[in-house]
Amino acid sequence: MDAEIERVKRMARILDHYLVDPLIGLVLPGAGDLIGSLLGLYTVAVAIRRKMSPVIVARMLMNLALDALVGVVPLLGDIADIAFKANERNVKLLVDRAEDGGKATARDWAMIVGAALVFGAAIGLTIYALVAVVRALS
Repeated sequence: MDAEIERVKRMARILDHYLVDPLIGLVLPGAGDLIGSLLGLYTVAVAIRRKMSPVIVARMLMNLALDALVGVVPLLGDIADIAFKANERNVKLLVDRAEDGGKATARDWAMIVGAALVFGAAIGLTIYALVAVVRALS
């Protein structure tokens, strides 16, 4: 295996297995999650440099976003961060899909479409709630 993949694996192991990512989030709420996500972008950059499918890159970004999102909830988010292990998930995507030539699978597409639907529903519900509040205040 090449040195770049070994570096990515080492970084993921440090961030997720040795709990550096959740500890940073615990010590620096909010900012720590941002720092953890920025460190996690290294794996995404390697995937882009290796010309992985944009769907794979989107899944990696989605993993980091979900990791940061749950990290916003103090303590509970850090516990979820320990279980989710976004960096190790991203390394697995990078290594597994590299064997397939960097192509996205049906499962990758399903994850992205599902995330887009959830995002759309969240935006729709937010707009609905805002309209309801404005009408109630009128």
